[in-house]
Amino acid sequence: MIINAPEVIAELSALYPLYENALVTNDVDSLVSMFWDAPQVMRFGATENLYGPEELEALRKARPAANLARTVTRLDIVSFGRDFASITLEFERNGRDGLIRGRQSQTWVRLEQGWRIVSQKARASAGSVAGPMEGPEPPLNRRRSVATGAAGLRGRQMLRRSEVKGCRMLAAA
Repeated sequence: MIINAPEVIAELSALYPLYENALVTNDVDSLVSMFWDAPQVMRFGATENLYGPEELEALRKARPAANLARTVTRLDIVSFGRDFASITLEFERNGRDGLIRGRQSQTWVRLEQGWRIVSQKARASAGSVAGPMEGPEPPLNRRRSVATGAAGLRGRQMLRRSEVKGCRMLAAA
């Protein structure tokens, strides 16, 4: 497996700014199209856990279109093979009570339709000024989060949900 193949990094380096622009301009159609259109897609935000494209789209349509501008202060793209990548970033934005620092991680997979986000986590960082990212910000745990990976998928392999000791798991069918 080739890690950080230059052509894959170049593809995602060109694609990510389109996501960022859609995010800060509240271009809901573009945002929705960049996520995997499947029940297994997920997004964990400041105050919500969303599963499936309908929940993601509902959040995008319901959120206020004001105060979305942010400055990306660090952006890292790591690819694993030709069809799986992680994009992580740190950002700052002005909130009603001052500067807010946050982080975001996305898992991207190349599907038949092209690159899609299959999982995302976005949150204000510990020590940031409290304020809404996409809703009210709850108190923050000061422990650092640990990024987790996922197995890449080949071809048209389908996923199914299974319950294991109360945890939602995704398993290959």
